[in-house]
Amino acid sequence: MNRTVELQLLGSADLGDDELLRLSGQLRRSLAELDVADIRSGHSAALPTPGSKGGELIATGTIAVTAASFVLRQALHLVDTWLKNRPVRGVRVELEGRSIELGHVSAAEREKLIDAFLGHAHPALDTTEDARNTSGTPPQAS
Repeated sequence: MNRTVELQLLGSADLGDDELLRLSGQLRRSLAELDVADIRSGHSAALPTPGSKGGELIATGTIAVTAASFVLRQALHLVDTWLKNRPVRGVRVELEGRSIELGHVSAAEREKLIDAFLGHAHPALDTTEDARNTSGTPPQAS
């Protein structure tokens, strides 16, 4: 099942729109190398200004990526690696109404954050399931 995640580059105060557009293009090209179903510019939630022509507003520095869950995990790791040595504060990630900000954190913190965000946290294995299973059939994966 494909899911869509929206990535928004968080630039520093002195980072202009042209630079933000260039950086988002770099990130978009890197993400396109993954096995994603779709990648496109993100849309702004802002309303068009009065008197402007109709159409959707493109949000500068925003990318929408649609892919399978395991590819989204790869995409978030790619984003985190891409952030290093870039003049951005971080990347805001939004998925299904939830959001996180990827920034400069340790590898362990990043892994926990991504696991929890994507819903792939691995709870400790419950060995009591085997003891309770008396039917002779193997336990079913949930």
